[in-house]
Amino acid sequence: MVSAIKTSGLTRRFGGQIAVDAVSMTVPEGAVYGFLGRNGSGKTTTIKMLLGLLKPSSGSALICGLDVAAERRYAASRLGGLLEGHGFYKRMSGLENLRMAQRLRGVDASEPARVLELVGMSSSAGKRVSDYSQGMRQRLGLARALLGAPPVLILDEPMNGLDPEGIAEMRQLLKALPDRAKTTVLISSHLLSEIEHTATHIGILSGGRLVLEGELADLKSRFGVNVVLRVNDVVAASRALHQYETIEKIGERKIVIQIRGRCPDKETLRIVEILNKSGCEIYEISQKQVSMGALFGRFAGSGYMS
Repeated sequence: MVSAIKTSGLTRRFGGQIAVDAVSMTVPEGAVYGFLGRNGSGKTTTIKMLLGLLKPSSGSALICGLDVAAERRYAASRLGGLLEGHGFYKRMSGLENLRMAQRLRGVDASEPARVLELVGMSSSAGKRVSDYSQGMRQRLGLARALLGAPPVLILDEPMNGLDPEGIAEMRQLLKALPDRAKTTVLISSHLLSEIEHTATHIGILSGGRLVLEGELADLKSRFGVNVVLRVNDVVAASRALHQYETIEKIGERKIVIQIRGRCPDKETLRIVEILNKSGCEIYEISQKQVSMGALFGRFAGSGYMS
C-alpha cells in the first residue's frame, strides 16, 4: 500500500503539556480520509505539523515520502490546504483571486480555469467574492488548494457553515476528487454523518492519541452489526441470550444485540434458534450496521455533532 501521508511517533509538546502523543497514522494514496476527534483532541496541532506550520517535538511526518520538517519546501509543493478563514480579497472576482495565488505559487497560467471547472465554479468566476454565498467561497477555497494539482489535499472543516444544499454539493465534490483530480484527501470535520457518506478511511484522535484507524467499511464490519428484535418477553429473551455481552433492552418488547465479526447473518440465525428453543416469540427482526456516530462515541467519547 502506497502512503500519501505517513506519520511515525509524531509528538508535539507545549511546555509540559503533550498536545499530540506519538501519533502513527497512514493515509493511503487515493483515499478520502476522515480525521476525527473532539475539540482539544490534537487534530489542529497534527494538521499544522503536516502542513509544516509547526515543528514536531519528536517523531516524523511524511508527505508523499518527503519529511515535512527536513524537506519543508519540497513537501509543501505536494500539498494543497483549505483552512478556516479563506483570506480572499472580497472586492476581486473569484478568478482574480485565483490568478493572484497562481502567480505566487509559480504554477501554469491555465491553472485557475482548470480548478474552477473542477469545483463547478466556471460560470461564477467573474463575480466578486463579496457576492458569493458561503458555499461558493468554500468551493473557491478548494479550487485554490487544487492549484498546481497537488497529490495531497488537507481540508479543515470544508463543510463548516454550509446549508444542507451546500453540504450535499461539497460531499459529492469531495468524493469525486481522488478520481477527477488524482489526489488524496484528508478531511478534518465534526460532521460525522458527512464523513460517513464521504470518507473511505478514518482516523480518530482522543487525548492526543490515535485510538482508531482503518478503512471505514472494514471498521464497521469489525465492530459489528446491531440485531434488533421485537419479542414477547425481553427478560426471558435476554436470559436466553446471556452469552452475548452487549444486549440492550428498549422498552418492554425490544432488545438490541451487537454482533462482531464478518458473518452477521449466520450469527443472527443462531440468535433466532436460541430464542425459538427457549420458547420466546419473535415478532420482528432486523439488522443495522454500527454507525459512524457509534464508533466515534465508543473511541472518542460523547459530545460529537451528527
